[in-house]
Amino acid sequence: MRKAAPSKASAGSKSQQRPPVKKAQRTAPAKKAAKKTAGKGRPAPSKKAAPVKKSAGAAAKPRPKHAAAAPAKGKAAKQTPVAAHKAPARPAPPPPKQPSRDEAAALKAFERAHKEFARGNFAAARESFRSLIEQHAGVSEVTARARTYLAITEARLRTEAALPRDPDTLYDRGVIELNRGDFVAAQEMFERALKRDPSAADAHYALAATRARLGAVETALQALERAIELKPVLRVRAQSDSDFALLRNEPEFERIVYPGLRS
Repeated sequence: MRKAAPSKASAGSKSQQRPPVKKAQRTAPAKKAAKKTAGKGRPAPSKKAAPVKKSAGAAAKPRPKHAAAAPAKGKAAKQTPVAAHKAPARPAPPPPKQPSRDEAAALKAFERAHKEFARGNFAAARESFRSLIEQHAGVSEVTARARTYLAITEARLRTEAALPRDPDTLYDRGVIELNRGDFVAAQEMFERALKRDPSAADAHYALAATRARLGAVETALQALERAIELKPVLRVRAQSDSDFALLRNEPEFERIVYPGLRS
C-alpha cells in the first residue's frame, strides 16, 4: 500500500519544532581573507628602523675621568722636574781635643804603673800609682783610675802578707783550690810556690793542669814540659790525667807525653 504524503500542515509543525540553526563557524581560509580585507583601510605597522652605524668620523666616546690625557703628537711632553728632598746638613764633629802636656805625662805614668800591676809586681805598682796621684792631681780622669788600681794593689799586697811563704804550703793550698774548681786562685798559689822553689816538679805539673783547665794551651804545655824534664815519671801520669783533655789533640802534647810515637 502506498503511504500517504504528509500534509503541509504537518510539515509546518515540524519546522516549528526544529531548534534554531547556529551560525556556521568560519574556516581558517575565511579568517585569513577577513584579516586581509580588514587591513586594507588601516596603515600597516611600521617596522623599527635598524640603528645607524656611526662612521669613523663620528664623535668619539667621552673619556673616563680617571684616564690621563695623551700628549699631543709632534710635541714632547714637558715634565716638570720634581725637587729632591734634601736632608739638612749635619754639623761636622768637632776635632778631637788634644791632651795637654800634663795630661800626656799623666797617661804615660799610668801606663808604666799598669804594666807593673799586670806583671804581678804589686809593690812597684803601688809606688807608681801613688806618685802619679801626687804629681798629676789636676788630671782628674787619670788620677781617678789610678786610685782604683791603687786600692786593688794594696788589697793584693795585704793578701800576700797573709799567705804562707813556704813553697810546700803554697802548693798544698793550690791543690785545694784546684780540687774546689777555683782555677784562678790555684794558679796564683802554684806560681807563688814556684817563685820560692823553681825546681819543684810537682808544682810545675799542677800549674800545667790548672792552665789547661783555664784554656791557656800554650803556657800549659810549657809548664808540662818543664815538669817532665824535672821528673820524667810524670809523663805516665799525664797520659791518663783528665785535666789535660783539652791538650790531647795538640801535636806538641804528643811530642811531650808520647815521644816514642813520633817518627
